[in-house]
Amino acid sequence: MTDETSIIAATSDAPQKVLAPAARRALAEAEARRAEYRQKEARVPKEIGGRGGKEPGRYGDWEVKGLTSDF
Repeated sequence: MTDETSIIAATSDAPQKVLAPAARRALAEAEARRAEYRQKEARVPKEIGGRGGKEPGRYGDWEVKGLTSDF
């Protein structure tokens, strides 16, 4: 058991699921993609006087209050 797993097991009362190797690999790949996205996002210059929040065109669509449009 890794340190992270033992911390999770110690803090929750629910039984822990044993993940298959493919599931662990998928979680690691997803975390790597998130880390890469965060690095790219940190390099984007900050907008002064903008609307705030995430870059509205980050998925190829414009997003405002959870609604998207692709124009």
